[in-house]
Amino acid sequence: MRFRAKSLLPWLALGAVFATAVAIGYQQLQPVRRLPVLGPDDFVPAVVDASQRHRQQHRILPFTLVNQLGDTVTLADVEGQILVTDFFFTRCPTICPVMTAQLRRVQDAYPTEPALRIMSHSVTPAADSVPVLAAYAQRYGADPGRWWFLTGDKAHIYALSRRSYFSCLEDGDGGDQDFVHTENVVLVDRAGRIRGVYDGTSEPEVNQLIADIDWLLAAGE
Repeated sequence: MRFRAKSLLPWLALGAVFATAVAIGYQQLQPVRRLPVLGPDDFVPAVVDASQRHRQQHRILPFTLVNQLGDTVTLADVEGQILVTDFFFTRCPTICPVMTAQLRRVQDAYPTEPALRIMSHSVTPAADSVPVLAAYAQRYGADPGRWWFLTGDKAHIYALSRRSYFSCLEDGDGGDQDFVHTENVVLVDRAGRIRGVYDGTSEPEVNQLIADIDWLLAAGE
């Protein structure tokens, strides 16, 4: 028996409706991806300053630092931006060059995105003056409009690493004998909340960082 083409149309339409319904149902059954909001209790106690433990609604703390242009910058200057932060020093021969090269990848992934700011904090601020930071930034092709290399008071920077970003394991007071050396890169959303911590020396983890930045941009968070 032969079927006329016209007689197949209702069946084709029914199949299309069925396929659409299945696709919609599948999408609705999939878990909605979200980035966690990380607070002090989500980190191992060794990286959380005692003053910050068990705080609710943690947000990064105010800061006053100087960037590679010689400009004084504060928390108000990055209000409403997504932040990618790390701690480094220009004379570091080991993890810091790798992290900085990986962060260049992050910068290059968002050539025209005004909502993203990278902030690299020097842990040897006495040695990393503004001219030294400017030369280092230029070496890595950092755009000062989107990527700051920061210096300032050592105790202040070290307090930020421990109380604001929870990025290092060592206890200390930011004094002469204190030294922070960490591969951690911290992602902060527009509201100042920590949304992820990544190994800045690992290409796969930096790929995940970029994917998570995409998510925050799309979600408006």
